[in-house]
Amino acid sequence: MRRKTASTHALWLLAIFFVALNLRPVITSVGPLFTVILDDLQSTNTKVSLLTSIPVFCMGLFAPLAFPLTKRMPKSIMPLLLALISAATLLRMISTTYSMLFITSFVAGFAIAIIGPIMNARIQAKFKERTASALGVYSFGIGVGATLSASFSYAIYEKTSWGFALGSWGVLGVIAFILWLFIADDEIEQQQQQLQEAGRNPWKQREAWLILVFFGLQTALFFSFMTWLSPLAVAQGFTLAEAGLLLMAFSGIQMIGNLVIPWLVERFPKPIYWLFGLSFFALIGLLLFATTTGIWLWLGVLLIGLMLSGMFPLGLLLPLNAARNHTEANTWSSMVLSGGFMLSAVLPLLIGVVIDQTGKTYFAYIIFIVIIVVMHIIIALLAKEQKQAA
Repeated sequence: MRRKTASTHALWLLAIFFVALNLRPVITSVGPLFTVILDDLQSTNTKVSLLTSIPVFCMGLFAPLAFPLTKRMPKSIMPLLLALISAATLLRMISTTYSMLFITSFVAGFAIAIIGPIMNARIQAKFKERTASALGVYSFGIGVGATLSASFSYAIYEKTSWGFALGSWGVLGVIAFILWLFIADDEIEQQQQQLQEAGRNPWKQREAWLILVFFGLQTALFFSFMTWLSPLAVAQGFTLAEAGLLLMAFSGIQMIGNLVIPWLVERFPKPIYWLFGLSFFALIGLLLFATTTGIWLWLGVLLIGLMLSGMFPLGLLLPLNAARNHTEANTWSSMVLSGGFMLSAVLPLLIGVVIDQTGKTYFAYIIFIVIIVVMHIIIALLAKEQKQAA
């Protein structure tokens, strides 16, 4: 019996990993090919930029639909969403018009938005005793998908075409679709029963709002660093090649942190204390990046990447820990992911506007510092909420 349970859990973790692999390539594969697409379609920077911002905006806009769609289609919702992502991505091989790229960005963003809360809730339901580690595998999969597509899309383009390079990542969706079919059936009846449970409305809970703001800020910090790390490094005297290596190191260290930090949290289960520590060391890393050079600057970037890699799975864990049943795990996660991703879509743009208006890159560092300070305040308020609830 134990062997069967272990085998089932291993299959679930494999499926979780492959689902997660599909949640970023539709966004991150565009960046390395930005100039190529721009020139080939004779488009504008704004229009091509929309191909990466639309999915992120959709991730916030449509996340609240996860719970009602799961109740209506408990068995078919995940295969349908994975099929949408795979089809939208593969279609980029067939048609490379801007209209098709726009439509596929929207469709994939819609599917990713629904998958997020569903995966959060199902991970908690399946891995009650090891939720943090399972979320670490999920976060690791997201990081691997983002890193692979960002690193190899240009190389695929050099051997084929940019349409093929964008569309080739749809194969990952086919694999995830097949894996999910193997694990879905034995969970459906249990999920249908769990989804009938009553739950608190997260939009009326102060704790849920605090979690939403925290998740939004840490996600905004991540997307802002992914967007602005290279330009800020170039402004400090780095070449484009050196700035690219810095960004690669930032992404690489996160994949390690996505696995290691949740594993440590599971063994020392005080998420609030971990969040205090991670945000504090993120601030130290930011100060090193902003004020030093050489190896200290690199250390600062690696420290920021490691800290942010821990904050993401912990941010996913917070609504699950606060939830009292499976219904709340769905509704609270939907609310947190919705507001969080909407906020994260705005902040990188805000930084760009401030730099355009002032011509001073140091304002980006000021914004980052303010975000981390506000995060500390939110964490303190969450600690107070949890103490009162205990």
